[in-house]
Amino acid sequence: GPMFIRTEGAVPTIYVYIDANTSDIGGYVSKAKRYLAEHLTIPNGYFITWSGQYEFMKEAAKTLTYVIPATLLLIFLIIYLNTRSATKTLIVMLAVPFSLVGAVWFLYLLGYQLSVAVAVGMIALAGLDAETGVVMLLYLDIAYDKMKAAGQMFTFEHLKEAIHEGAVRRVRPKMMTASAILAGLLPIMWATGTGSDVMKRIAAPMVGGIVTSVLLELMVYPVIYYLWRGRELRRQSQISVAPVGGGK
Repeated sequence: GPMFIRTEGAVPTIYVYIDANTSDIGGYVSKAKRYLAEHLTIPNGYFITWSGQYEFMKEAAKTLTYVIPATLLLIFLIIYLNTRSATKTLIVMLAVPFSLVGAVWFLYLLGYQLSVAVAVGMIALAGLDAETGVVMLLYLDIAYDKMKAAGQMFTFEHLKEAIHEGAVRRVRPKMMTASAILAGLLPIMWATGTGSDVMKRIAAPMVGGIVTSVLLELMVYPVIYYLWRGRELRRQSQISVAPVGGGK
């Protein structure tokens, strides 16, 4: 038994210290709770409370339920203030869920569990996606506005040519941007020493997510842009051929 009596809130307390052999503290505690419920009979007046790292993790998870939506909302507002277009903002924000595909798969391959560090990495990934998405949309807009100012935006072939100019010929700078990001993050994945476990879990979502995000921006963005601008072009053509006046 204990050599002295501890109290928490005027209640006598005994601490049982556990060193878990896994990084999934939440999963460990869930299994331990089920095991104790099956094999331990607690007398009346006694109760078990899980504290320590698990308690800190639960408090951080509660904080993240507010931080993550607030971060996404802030990113949306910043992009909207930059583009002044809800449609363009939504196109850019499409990169966020698509990048999560690569992030989740990379975490699965590495065997990492969802944690506060992983959540921080996903928040940082959302910022990277928004940045690269705005750059891609900027290239498309510049090519579109250039042809429109030159009086060469009347058919869908003109639109395809503008998208080819803004997307296909911009593959090199896009790949250079993604390569620079990966070059800065990949060394963290081989890091060792104090704090390396946390840094790996922050960098892992960004490494996996930036790959699928670039694929989206290079292959899907131009198609979405074509459908959006094509609808505007079709509406303009309908207006231009509409009869003027209502006379017989």
